[in-house]
Amino acid sequence: MELLKETDPFDFNESKNERDEDFVLIRSFIKGDETIFRTLVLKHKEKVRNLVFLTLGDVEFVDDISQDVFISVYHKLKEFRFESKFTTWLYRITVNKCRDYLRKKRVRSIFVPIKDSDTEYGEKPFSENVDIPNLVRTAIEKLPEKLRVPLVMRDIDGFSYKEIADSLGTEVGTIKSRIFRARESLKIILEPYQKELKV
Repeated sequence: MELLKETDPFDFNESKNERDEDFVLIRSFIKGDETIFRTLVLKHKEKVRNLVFLTLGDVEFVDDISQDVFISVYHKLKEFRFESKFTTWLYRITVNKCRDYLRKKRVRSIFVPIKDSDTEYGEKPFSENVDIPNLVRTAIEKLPEKLRVPLVMRDIDGFSYKEIADSLGTEVGTIKSRIFRARESLKIILEPYQKELKV
């Protein structure tokens, strides 16, 4: 459960230099230097793993799905058009992989008994020592996918509304609306912890 340990999740904003560096690496790959792909993976794997974890809330399959993401990137990278940041394109693939996983999970759930949720909205667990980062992650996990993904991309990974809209194939206005609704839902979920969150 320590997926966010290696990097600061609030420090993912990509500068112009980072974007240019990605473009140089991608061009080298397209020209035939496939060894450069490992550099791209090492540079972006934690961002992908964090997005997968926060989108799904399921630590068990994070590595498998992240691996699937980079396998797809490897096969599709020569189609990259340099019209957007590499991370925008990468996150589109990641979100699609998460959606595939959730689709399969919904199908499997038809044949598996539904478990009672451990904690309902607004119900404060009996614990004096509250783990704030884990508390927020858990609250994010409770959000529906269509609210959770844009919230994570905006408030944690620092993408612009347009970049999120491009990644998710929807309108900027829709993204703004979903993020607003996500934040309002989080306020309700985290209301019992207002005192701890202000510390």
